[in-house]
Amino acid sequence: MTLLRTTRGVAVGAIAVALLAACSNASTETEATGTETVTVTDNFGEQTVAVPPRSVVATDNSTFETLDSWGVELSAAAVSLMPDTISYESNDAIVDLGNHREPNLEAIVAADPDLVINGGRFAQYHGDFERLVPDAAIVDVSPRDDQPLVSELERGTTVLGEIFGKQAEAAELNAAFEASIERVKAAYDPEMSVMGLITSGGEIGYVTPSTGRTIGPMFDIFGLTPALEVTDGSNNHQGDDISVEAIAASNPDLIIAMDRDAGTATGRADGFVPAADVIAGSEALQGVGAVREGNVIYLPADTYTNESIQTYTEFFDSLADLLESKKS
Repeated sequence: MTLLRTTRGVAVGAIAVALLAACSNASTETEATGTETVTVTDNFGEQTVAVPPRSVVATDNSTFETLDSWGVELSAAAVSLMPDTISYESNDAIVDLGNHREPNLEAIVAADPDLVINGGRFAQYHGDFERLVPDAAIVDVSPRDDQPLVSELERGTTVLGEIFGKQAEAAELNAAFEASIERVKAAYDPEMSVMGLITSGGEIGYVTPSTGRTIGPMFDIFGLTPALEVTDGSNNHQGDDISVEAIAASNPDLIIAMDRDAGTATGRADGFVPAADVIAGSEALQGVGAVREGNVIYLPADTYTNESIQTYTEFFDSLADLLESKKS
């Protein structure tokens, strides 16, 4: 039986409705033990989860803000990956599994989870978690690279809503996300050329349309016109190494920038230079139309480690504000 709730007058967009039907069987059942379960579909197939979960572990940074906003208590998590905008980051009661480069995977055993929300940077440790906590359900709904970002974010939100009994709240998040996308589409003029940039360590990297980190998919979502296209672009977390002069020569009308360092504690260490200062300090970029016209927009500071549906919604609304102001 598929669950579809539209309580509180929530308007669910077409994509959200389809996801509710396709991504989660969401059939709760009572076993001989009296434990209720819900069956959902994640990146690995169908997973049966005890509800409500008794002990939850989270490692996927695309889910942190959603879980936090719903008041989900965590027993253990990749706390070292979290920005300080997530309340879990300052909760000493949560066992820290570390970051994906130097994880303390064995620490998960003490949390005795019945649910592990894994994925993203920790996706490679799926098998380790299966071995360490064999009785736990492991759910991975992190966005898949070969699927459209919009439907992937909504799918993940929908599945989490089914697990935690937050179907209405999930529908609200998806509806707000869709509304922000429609605002940008309505305000964007394809005559406006766009450039995606990532700053890190005081350097400027180029984001490849479609495939580049975080900003790349926006070119497909909104039909953005690239100011510059290069062959063999990557999804490098620091952007691709294209000369600032080449970026300037493409003369974008709009620049979308992500500050990689602002999203990590190590990045904000001594010598940190904010993205706005890096771009403002680049002599080569001062003659670019986007800089002259004030059409440089920055993703939320925590984006690099908080790639939640809320983060994208917040940024898309800000982008819509900018584009709408240019039309008025």
